[in-house]
Amino acid sequence: MALYHFSFDKDKAKTPTDPKKLRNTIITIAVVALVAVAVLTCFYTVDDKQQAVVTTFGRVTDITDPGLHFMLPFGIQQVEKVDVNVYQKIELGYTTGSDGSEVYNTEESTMITGDYNIVNVDFFVEYKISDPVKFLYSSTNPEMILRNLIQSQVRNVVGSSTVDSVLTTGKENIQMQVKTLVTEILSEYDIGLTLVDVRIQDSEPPTKQVIEAFKAVETAKQTAEAVVNEAKAYENAELPAAKARADQLLQNAQYLKQKRVNEAIEAVAMFEAMYAEYANNPEITRSRMYYEAISQVLPNVKVYINTGDGENIDMLLPLESIVGGN
Repeated sequence: MALYHFSFDKDKAKTPTDPKKLRNTIITIAVVALVAVAVLTCFYTVDDKQQAVVTTFGRVTDITDPGLHFMLPFGIQQVEKVDVNVYQKIELGYTTGSDGSEVYNTEESTMITGDYNIVNVDFFVEYKISDPVKFLYSSTNPEMILRNLIQSQVRNVVGSSTVDSVLTTGKENIQMQVKTLVTEILSEYDIGLTLVDVRIQDSEPPTKQVIEAFKAVETAKQTAEAVVNEAKAYENAELPAAKARADQLLQNAQYLKQKRVNEAIEAVAMFEAMYAEYANNPEITRSRMYYEAISQVLPNVKVYINTGDGENIDMLLPLESIVGGN
């Protein structure tokens, strides 16, 4: 059995702790802790895509831009950072997963058109935070307000459009109408958000049979457009040639017209000249015209002119020698 012997200094055991020294130690630790807290809470950094809203005792006192900034420590000033230079999105009718897959939400996408047809329309919306203070403090959930507002106006516009315009040619007009209506209401709400873009991601009928029917209609429209374009191309190719031919015909007609006019003027001039000669010597002119008519009517008959008393044949002269015939 082992025996242990303990001994201690009775004087040391009876010496009490110095309260003044303990108090100084506690004060030193508290001061160091306060300084550390002050150092850690007196500065902050803002990202290049952000703005920071600074509040002093809960009241907004400043909005700071990207960079390193200082503030009052110990919670006197608080900082709320807001992504103002970031395009944020809202997906209506579908949700894109992290792997890129899409999950459709028919409760959001199913709508009724103005001509009482049912369609599924998915929208993609982009927006930005335009005023960080109003975004933080003007409403409880500004993103949800914007989402509900877009859903309301989308159904309003689609409900006043025909099914053909929703599925085919009227998508751009619907997007513009929705954007205009939402922008106007957002300016009234003044919740610090700005709508950037509204696009129809997809629109289709709810059943496969109707989808196939609309695809056939769309194909027919595209075919019709192709035929119209071909006809216009043919028109553009043939029209200049037709105009050239028409100009040529007009020029020929003008030439023939002028030729006929010139010939008529010449004939009139010849007739007037002949008439003047006839007026001077009517008997001679009458005889010459008679002989010329006989030679034209009877080209093979020889005509003789009697230069004597009508009985002496030697006094007959052939007309060919006078008019230059053979």
